[in-house]
Amino acid sequence: MGSGRPPLPIGSWGKISSRVLKTDAKGKATQYLAKANFHDHDGHVRDVSATGRNKTAAEQALLVKLRDRAKVSQAGELTAMDKIGKLLDLWEEKFTKLVAAGTRSPTSYDTYQRVTRLHIRPAIAGLRIGEATTQRLDKVISKITENAGASTAKTARAIISGAMSLAVRYNAITVNPMREIEAIEAAPKNPPRALTAEEVTLLRKSLAADPRAVDADLPDLVAFMLGTGVRIGEALAVTWSQVDLEAGTVEITHTIARVRGQGLIRKTTKSTAGQRLLPLPHWLIAILRARQATGFRLDDPVFPDTTGNFRDPSNTRRHLRTALSPIGSTARRNLGLTLRALRRTTKQTRKDVATKIGWPQHRVELIETGRIKPTTDLVTELIAAYGLTLADSSDLVTQLEAATQPADSDRLSWIRSHALRKTTATALDAAGHTARQVADQLGQTKISITQDVYMGRKVANPAAAEALDDAFGDLDMG
Repeated sequence: MGSGRPPLPIGSWGKISSRVLKTDAKGKATQYLAKANFHDHDGHVRDVSATGRNKTAAEQALLVKLRDRAKVSQAGELTAMDKIGKLLDLWEEKFTKLVAAGTRSPTSYDTYQRVTRLHIRPAIAGLRIGEATTQRLDKVISKITENAGASTAKTARAIISGAMSLAVRYNAITVNPMREIEAIEAAPKNPPRALTAEEVTLLRKSLAADPRAVDADLPDLVAFMLGTGVRIGEALAVTWSQVDLEAGTVEITHTIARVRGQGLIRKTTKSTAGQRLLPLPHWLIAILRARQATGFRLDDPVFPDTTGNFRDPSNTRRHLRTALSPIGSTARRNLGLTLRALRRTTKQTRKDVATKIGWPQHRVELIETGRIKPTTDLVTELIAAYGLTLADSSDLVTQLEAATQPADSDRLSWIRSHALRKTTATALDAAGHTARQVADQLGQTKISITQDVYMGRKVANPAAAEALDDAFGDLDMG
C-alpha cells in the first residue's frame, strides 16, 4: 500500500474545485462555486468557498479569500507559519513599552526575560505558531515544573499564554492553546513561619551584639520591618519626608529594585495595595527619633548605604543572611579558622572550593567564620576539596565535636526577611484584626473583589500600632 497524502501545511490550501451553482431558464450557468480545503491556524482543515458569475471569477474570488485567511491581520506581520521565537520577540517588545509607560514593573520584565531565555525559547522557539497545540505546550510546562520548580513554571505559563493571546489578536491563530492547560499547584517548600516573642528578643540582641550587623545597619532596619510589616525593598525606599513622627505615621509609596541595564531604581509599588499610610508603634517612633538625632535631610533615605544613597535590597538580604548566622561559639570560630588555614595551604579561594564541590560561595564563608552549625558530612565534603579526610587529623575531629554542640544562635538560622512580615501579620491576627486590616497593613493583594472596591486601602489602621506595641513593646526594641 502506498503512503497517504501528506497533510497540508498550516496556512495553505489544497486543490481548487469548481461546479455550477445556478443556471437560468435555458440551462445556462449563471453562478459558479469554487471550493478548497484550508489548513486553518488552529490546526483544523476547513472548507473555504466563493462564488462568481463564471468559473474563473469564482476561482479568483476564492483565491483572494484564501490568501487573506493565510495572511496576518494588517496590524502586524504574523502568521501561523511564523516561528514562536518571532512571537516571543514581539511579546517582549510590547511588554517593554508597557514598562516604559509605567503600567508594568521593570523587575517583572527582568524575571520574564530570564525565564523566557532559560526555559521557554529552548523548548518552543523553533516551533511554528500553528504547531503550538495544547498537548504540546502542556508537556513543555510539565517539564519546566519538573526541572525548575512550580514557581518558574507558573511564570512560564503566564508568558506563553500572553504570547499566544497576542497571536490570537494578530489572527495568526484563532484560539489560545494555553487556555485549557491546568493551573500549576504546589505546596510551598518552606511554609511561612512567624517568630515567637522569645525569638524576636533573641534576634534583636543577636543583631545588636554583632559588629557586622551593626555596620550593615540591620538592628534598626529589622525593627522597622517588624513594626510595619513592609517588604525589605519598601523599607529601603522610605525617605524622611515620608515619616511623620508627630502623627506617628509613615507613608509607603515606593520600593527599591535593581534593574538590568538601569542599575538601582526607586519605583512606585506595583499595585495600589502597596500605596498605604501606616501607623507606627511607640517603640519604633523612639528608634526613628534616635536616628533623626544624628542629622538628616528630608529627601534622604531612612536606611541609606554607606554613601548616603539608597541601598541595594540584594546586598541587604545577604547581610541579613550572614547576621542570622552569628558566631555560635568560640569552638565554631576556632574550627572555621582551622578550615580556612587548610584551604589556604592548597592555594584555593573560597570561590574555587565552592565551584569544585558545587556549593554556594556564601556557605564556605559561613563555615570559615564560625557562622553555621557544622556537621560531620559538611566538613567531610569540604576538606575533600583539600585532598583530606577526617581520619587524617584527630585534632580536627576534636574541634568538630566541640563545634557541633547546640548554641542559642541556632534558633535564628531559619529566619529570612519574609518571616518578619509573617511575624507582624501574626501579631495583628492574634490581636483580633480582620484579614482586611492585616492585608492593608502589609500592602498585600486584594482579599476579594468586594473588599477591594468598597474598602479604602490608604486609610491607616490606628489600632495596628497599639497591637504591635503590646506584642513587642517590652522586648527591649529601643
